[in-house]
Formats: sequence, C-alpha cells, structure tokens
Amino acid sequence: MSFWGLITGAGVVVQLVMFILFAASCASWAMIVQRIRYFRVATAASDAFEKEFWSGIDLAPLYQRQVDVEDISGCESIFRSGFKEFSRLTQQHGADADAVMEGAQRAMRVALSKEEDKLDLHLPFLATVGSTSPYIGLFGTVWGIMNSFRSLASMKQASIATVAPGISEALIATAIGLFAAIPAVMAYNRFSTRSDSLLKRQQNFLDEFSSILHRQAHTKVSAA
Repeated sequence: MSFWGLITGAGVVVQLVMFILFAASCASWAMIVQRIRYFRVATAASDAFEKEFWSGIDLAPLYQRQVDVEDISGCESIFRSGFKEFSRLTQQHGADADAVMEGAQRAMRVALSKEEDKLDLHLPFLATVGSTSPYIGLFGTVWGIMNSFRSLASMKQASIATVAPGISEALIATAIGLFAAIPAVMAYNRFSTRSDSLLKRQQNFLDEFSSILHRQAHTKVSAA
C-alpha cells in the first residue's frame, strides 16, 4: 500500500494518465521558473532604462549606445524602434512633421506588440494545464474505480481489504492532477498580473515618448 506500489500496481490507462500529468507538471514548473527569471530581469531593465531616460540625457547618445546591443526588451526596444524611425524620416528632404510622427508611432506600436508576445509567452500552456489537469486526473480515477468494481464482480466475498487498493490507485490520479493544476493556476494568475502591469508601463512610456518626439519633429521641420 505504499505510494510507489500503488502507482506501479495501477492499470495501464491509469498509469498513462499519471505519466501525462507528471510530464505536464514538470513542463509547467520549468516554465514557471523561466517566467520568474524573465519578469525579474525585465523589471530591473525597465527600471534602469527609465531612470536613465528621464535623467535628462540627450536622446541621440542614448540611442547610439543601443545600436549594437542585440538583447534588449521592454521600454528600451520601444525607444530604439521609435527613435530609429524618427531619425530616418527627419533626415528626408521635405519631411512632414505629421508623417514623421505617424511613422515613429507605427514602429513603436510594432515593438510594443512584440513585447506583449514576450510577456505572454508560456501563459496559454499554464492556463491549459491548470484547467485540464483535474479533469484528466478525474478520468484516471473513474477508469480505475470502474476496473476495481469490475474485478469485484468475479469475487464471491468482497471486503474493504479487497476494494481499498484499487480505489487508492485510482484516487492517486486525481491527486496528481491537482498537484499539476494548482501551481499552474497560481502561476498563470500571478504572471498575467505582472504581464499586464509591465505592458501598461510600456504603453505609458510609448505615449510619453511620442509627446517628446512630437515636439522635436515640429521643431526640426520648422527649422528646416
């Protein structure tokens, strides 16, 4: 009646259900650890960049330092995309301020969309594991109990000692399903909140940076 003995003594279908749930649990935990690290790094990078950005530094040198940097994300990515397009359009002869702003904002919206995809990475899988694992485990439990009662039909005398092992084997499937689902649901809710918070922060930066570029665009066009 040990835990491992109940698993190895279960039927093939129940063992298959347990294997699927165990694999889903391992995968979800790996994604949870990856997401924890990602959000920690993303938050720290956004804090450092916004602190430097709002310190009053000239935008051109700030952009030049990021030109050769490949691994950037968050507000940095939005800034580089917007300023790159802004610089390219303002250098064109006869550039219109509204056209310059439209192009810069379009580039920043594309960068924001890519950042949203990064923030939501693995969240659909966690949601799927959290919502389906209890039902998969319940299926294994129902199947195991059904086989247990089927085997009792061939016995002349049935006691709790003969019923208990089969039912215990079946209930383990539900336990493993809950073990896989609970962390996945908690992580999904937590990461969804963090993702929405960072995305809102990036959207606010996009709006504020657009205002700065809007003033510079009209100043450069007027001077030209």
